[in-house]
Amino acid sequence: MTILALYVINRAGSLIFDHDFSPSNMGVEVTFTYPFEIILKEEPNGLVVSFGCRDGIKIGHVLVSINGVPVSGCHMSDGGDVREFLSRPENYPVSVRFSKLKPNVNERIMLSSMFNTIYHMASQLSPEKKSTGIQEMETSAFTLHCLQTLSGLKFIYLSEPKTQGVDVLLKKTYELYVDFALKNPFYNLEMPVRCELFDKNLMLLIEQSEKVISGNF
Repeated sequence: MTILALYVINRAGSLIFDHDFSPSNMGVEVTFTYPFEIILKEEPNGLVVSFGCRDGIKIGHVLVSINGVPVSGCHMSDGGDVREFLSRPENYPVSVRFSKLKPNVNERIMLSSMFNTIYHMASQLSPEKKSTGIQEMETSAFTLHCLQTLSGLKFIYLSEPKTQGVDVLLKKTYELYVDFALKNPFYNLEMPVRCELFDKNLMLLIEQSEKVISGNF
């Protein structure tokens, strides 16, 4: 999956649509021998990696299962304490699965507002008049692609690094928005997008785009 997520932000910076395309089972599973070298920190979302990156495990990843047994908070589904289990040499080798935490609703709203502010800051700081602001921003983990429409809406895709053709995908997504949301007589430009036809056609577009993008590698 090269396309990770879509966000649509209105002129005021409010999130009006978002969809996570990354699979729910996305993560990394590693077999450890004693002693367990990863340092885990207890947080509201569970046991989170605070030190000891290795084999694709990164700081911020949350522990989700041990030997296939799901983990919730600090306990396995069979009732066992995770840290106590990992401290016993007789339990090794042990297979531990980690996954990246997905932002919750409040975090997505906050991040959208922050990006909107940064976008306008970039426009103001640009030496070019009438700058379009941020169109692409690349990190080691993902690339952000942004299209701002004439009405001020921002369509943002997150993709895997070096993904090509997302600019075309952005334009086609905007066309879907116009066809299935904007032309709806009951829809207002600033309202959240709640349209089954838009959702359905968006998924078809993503599937088609994934095939095209995969063919470029």
